[in-house]
Amino acid sequence: MPEDTITPNESLIPAKPIPERAQEFNERVHDLLDGQPKDEATVVRAFDGLDEMFDLIAAGMYSMASMLVGEGEDSIRLVETAVANVELSSSQDHAETRKSSRMALCAAALDTLAKRDEASLAAPEGLEHAATCIGDDELDAAGVSSEELERMIAGPDRDRVRNWLESLPTILRAIFVLRAVAGFTTNETAELLREHGGPQAAGWSGDAVRELFRQGLCSLASQVLQAATH
Repeated sequence: MPEDTITPNESLIPAKPIPERAQEFNERVHDLLDGQPKDEATVVRAFDGLDEMFDLIAAGMYSMASMLVGEGEDSIRLVETAVANVELSSSQDHAETRKSSRMALCAAALDTLAKRDEASLAAPEGLEHAATCIGDDELDAAGVSSEELERMIAGPDRDRVRNWLESLPTILRAIFVLRAVAGFTTNETAELLREHGGPQAAGWSGDAVRELFRQGLCSLASQVLQAATH
């Protein structure tokens, strides 16, 4: 079978990526684990000069990891873990590579959060529908498009958005990042939580994810309103 032929049960990432580029990417990730403080700008600079695919993966993966577990070496290690579990190739479709890398990284991030506090990702019991300002569980219900959210995360309002995310309970933050930032569906998010959220997360359902995401969207809408009045 040719190397670029993908069977239904195989990863969309080719089995043998371009060796020198993948190796250089891995080495740069590992070199960041030097015990020094890290922020997103430092990490992005470390990957400067790689080709478009690797630049895209590096910037997006660290940003997402830091939203889930905080900036620093925990996030660097998540990127390293994701790289080890997803073989990267600049010849593959960017969207498919991005989704596969995000899936690997978010799974590792949930593992990390569960190890920090096994109750933090516990599935809710007896969760009832809350009356919130959001009636739908899509990002635009909060009056924000995915492109606008990306600008909020990376632009001048970055610190305010990050502070808001950090103020959320761990599970609410995780669900918001998985749904709104990583772009996973409700069912994909529930499955990730069940598989990587620890022993108390086995009961996560799509309905529970949908309910908590609505609460996160309502909180985001409040942030957007506050920013508009200042």
